[in-house]
Amino acid sequence: MGKLENEEFICIDCEATGLDAKKERIVEVAVVSFTYDKLFETYESLVDPECGVMPEDAYNVHRISYEMVKGQPKIRDVIPKLLEIIGSKTIIGHQVQFDIDIISNEAERCGIPCRIQKNKFIDTLRLARLYGDSPSNALEKLGIHFNVPNEGAHRAMNDVMVNIEVFKHLSRRYLTLEKLFEVLSRPILMKAMPLGKYKGRPFRDIPLQYLLYAAKKDYDQDLLFSLRNEIKQRKKGGLFQQASNPFQKLFS
Repeated sequence: MGKLENEEFICIDCEATGLDAKKERIVEVAVVSFTYDKLFETYESLVDPECGVMPEDAYNVHRISYEMVKGQPKIRDVIPKLLEIIGSKTIIGHQVQFDIDIISNEAERCGIPCRIQKNKFIDTLRLARLYGDSPSNALEKLGIHFNVPNEGAHRAMNDVMVNIEVFKHLSRRYLTLEKLFEVLSRPILMKAMPLGKYKGRPFRDIPLQYLLYAAKKDYDQDLLFSLRNEIKQRKKGGLFQQASNPFQKLFS
């Protein structure tokens, strides 16, 4: 693999009727092929999900109403062009597994051959965790951190354009795509809990019982690694048994 600055990538973003890639429908999609110095092909389209209504939770995120997508191209008409542009390029996106999964599932429903699951990909959320110097790893906040112009958060093409610039900032410390994949092949130690009742709190400040509970959940590899690392550190420091047994002092 050559230098990162010479590689051609594809950045994708899908807005959808919800967060479950298996059952939800795409309502807007955008894709751009690019290198560090140049944008190549771009494509964006609203998509009629043919569901009759836009769920309120989804509308509150992307502000796309059902009236906006009614009569727009159907996903079966959009997918072929989308897959043609994506090809076999490395895919960039923020929490991009969702975008890959929902495109794959939509293609399967339409009976359209799709190999997107075989593409290599880079999740800029994980790159942001590696970077570690932004107060938030949300794409919009990363854009602000890096002074990236933002004209309409949570609309597909705007998110793609912000994502491309954020990716450039986050990846500049890695000379080659091979090195970047090598680094991302390992779990990333996070600084703070990204969700739940202790969202934003450093792991060291979270009660042990909650850490033990959370470590059994179906979280991504970075979060599970970080939770288990904190549990391990407390065990090493002699705090594990004490924290696990609040009555220990009564018998010491």
